[in-house]
Amino acid sequence: MKLKNSAITVIGDKLFGFGLLFLMVWINTLIGTTDINNWFIENTLTVIALLFLILTYSKYRFSNYSYFLICIFLCLHVYGSKYTYAENLFGYWLQDVFHSTRNHYDRLVHFSFGLLLYYPLQECFSKWIRIPKNLALKLPVLIILSTSALYEIIEWLVADVFFVEEGISYLGTQGDVWDSQKDMAVAFLGVMMAALLFHVYSRLKNSRK
Repeated sequence: MKLKNSAITVIGDKLFGFGLLFLMVWINTLIGTTDINNWFIENTLTVIALLFLILTYSKYRFSNYSYFLICIFLCLHVYGSKYTYAENLFGYWLQDVFHSTRNHYDRLVHFSFGLLLYYPLQECFSKWIRIPKNLALKLPVLIILSTSALYEIIEWLVADVFFVEEGISYLGTQGDVWDSQKDMAVAFLGVMMAALLFHVYSRLKNSRK
């Protein structure tokens, strides 16, 4: 019983740490934002994601590793809302380092969407829904790709229909007519890399048994 209580305490401490880290980053982005209207638009999906994690926590609980990956992704996303994705300071630094013609912070977040959320999705399908293992390994790839496409549709609706004045800063296309397609492509690249790494890790783990 003592060991069990100790394990629960450790898990709780780690989750509290992840939550505190995200909260600090989130508050910082709100205080220092250069475009408050864009900040609220960008963080709509953030609030939805947090509500999902909070409401499902008592019944369906991710591993600490999954919560860590989710936390990192959400931090990257909300940091993008601080300056708008097209004018993100870290993106400008990357632009200088790689001598790029555009601010690629948006590409980094789309890539991270696929790379960081593959494992939590795989865990959800295998441990919560309990679908066959082979399907649980492949389905996250399809979910990431389809969600990326859905997000691009949402971006279009937000920018062209609901919040026209904030459209340019929200989209962050920076004059690239193929921006949506490239965003989906890097998300697909990220999730395929994550799937490959997980496959290699699983094979190595099984070979040691």
